[in-house]
Amino acid sequence: MSIFSAIISRDIPADIVFESDTIIAFRDIAPRAPIHLLVVPKTEAYANVVELAAGDPALLAELVAVAQDLAREHSDGEFRLIFNTGANAGQSVFHVHAHVLAGGLTEGSLGGE
Repeated sequence: MSIFSAIISRDIPADIVFESDTIIAFRDIAPRAPIHLLVVPKTEAYANVVELAAGDPALLAELVAVAQDLAREHSDGEFRLIFNTGANAGQSVFHVHAHVLAGGLTEGSLGGE
């Protein structure tokens, strides 16, 4: 079970900002920008965005739409959407997720996890 699955099951607390039947979003505990949210499908079936795109493109589209809505709600609607794919690319949690960064980004605002 990933840390995200533990958040989904409420075994670990999180500052949840959105939840549906298929997606959950919460604030990153180590933000890299004024707004740094993680958007996570509730399924554990996909380790990364490439697997998600191949296996469930509709869920990927839903994830991107949720990210856009959250950027509008929490910032000015402009945002960076980051998917890290593989350990060498900075992925440390192998449960697909997107980083939504907004609100005054800098060069150091590159999501990790």
